[in-house]
Amino acid sequence: MAADYNSALATVDDAPVDELTAPAQYAGMRLDQALARLMPQHSRSRIRSWIDAGRVTVAGAPAAAKQKLSGGERITVSPLADPRVVPFVAQALPLSVVYEDDALIVIDKPAGLVVHPGNGNWDGTLANALLHHAPQLSGVARAGIVHRLDKDTTGLMVVAKTETAQTELVRQLQARSVRREYLALALGDIASGGTVDAPIGRHPVKRTSMAVVSAGKHAVTHYEVRERYGDSTLILCRLETGRTHQIRVHLASIGHPLIGDPDYGRRSGLAARRGHVVAGKASSGPAFTRQALHAWRLGLVHPVTRLAITWESPLPDDFSALLDVLRRRA
Repeated sequence: MAADYNSALATVDDAPVDELTAPAQYAGMRLDQALARLMPQHSRSRIRSWIDAGRVTVAGAPAAAKQKLSGGERITVSPLADPRVVPFVAQALPLSVVYEDDALIVIDKPAGLVVHPGNGNWDGTLANALLHHAPQLSGVARAGIVHRLDKDTTGLMVVAKTETAQTELVRQLQARSVRREYLALALGDIASGGTVDAPIGRHPVKRTSMAVVSAGKHAVTHYEVRERYGDSTLILCRLETGRTHQIRVHLASIGHPLIGDPDYGRRSGLAARRGHVVAGKASSGPAFTRQALHAWRLGLVHPVTRLAITWESPLPDDFSALLDVLRRRA
């Protein structure tokens, strides 16, 4: 599929030119701010990239993002096709759709499904499946995906079917108004709930992993205890921010890594612990070889109707089977 990726990139064509007129009341406003209002279906970062690439003119002259408008100017915008859209090839793959309308698709992602094509995973991803399910997503950046789940994390994801819906959902994520709750099985006996407020960035040595580092990005995870099994605890995690591997890194940092986590569990002594669960396996019970993490609840404001909607996803069979063993033994 690498060849398909490269050939697709080579056939990117520019989108049609947009011709706009700056309203009189925009006098004194910066160009990038004015375009964000005139083209609300696009994110400000995308508009800024077009300005920086010389794709925007004001009164026929190349424009700068910070230049002030007088009102009444003719503005032309030549949007660049987003190269993140074209590499995705539509594939008929199983897709569990929880909800769908003209603006949104909510997916219940299984374990083992990669979200985006990339190195080592050029096809067979959620993006490939989405393009087959809804071909119009070929015209939306990242095939409409606005947030990710790790390959072996299960549960709910929302996908935007239009650029306008995508921009609105990204704004909600940035405003931290999207409610994302996860069920997680953590090693050890956690006495009570709490909050982990610790910055996350690239691991200083293992660059493919994340870690709590002082120079990292602000990250906050709230958690509460649901069930306790002696040597492990089922907790509900609520994300305030959305950093890569956030729950996995935060719980490992406080000495309670996720059961079965192949990246952060071993460093926290998961394989060395004794008890009912050792390295993701319950004695005389099912093996659990992935991180025990499930995106259980998703809540947001619909980008068109403006109604608040919440979805819930039942635990997958392997996670439920593991909990059944632990409950019998607790």
